[in-house]
Amino acid sequence: MRTQTEQIKKQVLDAFQFRHATKLYDETKVISDEDFAYILEAGRLSPSSLGSEPWKFLVVQSPEMRDKLMPVCPGAVEKLRTASHFIILLARKGVRYDSEYLISQMKDIQQMPAGMIETVSGHYKNFQELNNILDTERSLLDWSSKQTYIALGNMLTAAAMIGIDSTPMEGFSPVGLEKVLADEGLLGDGEFTPSVLAAFGYRQADPARPKTRRSLEDVVEWV
Repeated sequence: MRTQTEQIKKQVLDAFQFRHATKLYDETKVISDEDFAYILEAGRLSPSSLGSEPWKFLVVQSPEMRDKLMPVCPGAVEKLRTASHFIILLARKGVRYDSEYLISQMKDIQQMPAGMIETVSGHYKNFQELNNILDTERSLLDWSSKQTYIALGNMLTAAAMIGIDSTPMEGFSPVGLEKVLADEGLLGDGEFTPSVLAAFGYRQADPARPKTRRSLEDVVEWV
């Protein structure tokens, strides 16, 4: 058992050593449907505050749609051109403790009985007020957007575990990208907004230099 645990730990750390923000993808190599379904499942199973799952994963494979995104995603142009798969992680707006969405999440997804929902909603209200989440629509959206980064991180790691490269990106115009997606009817009834981008595929070449990070002593303090 100990040997198996050590093997798993090595596999995970090897995956982190392997992963880097890929600059150029080999456009001739395509991720299999099975492997990409696994990456999406890693995102779907990710944790989120209050179990709210305030996200949607928009997989952009249409060449025409990718072309439309390029002017409003200047930091992602090369990835849109060459990456096997491209995701826009959307954040859900208005996920208040008393919102129709969060009540439905508790009732229909988490299968809470009616009496429990009222009690839990009160706890959620206290949490969101205590953390100033309800102060403005922006603070509420920022809270939802933070959750998408948890799913993003898990998808990046899941990909690296099986030798698939990835690039997380924030290089887009929020207003411009939202307009393009809204015009295409991809933001529902206005309940979503773009949060972060991610490309997946296979690197064109290995990194020019080894991975660099601050030492463990620099980033960890025990108290």
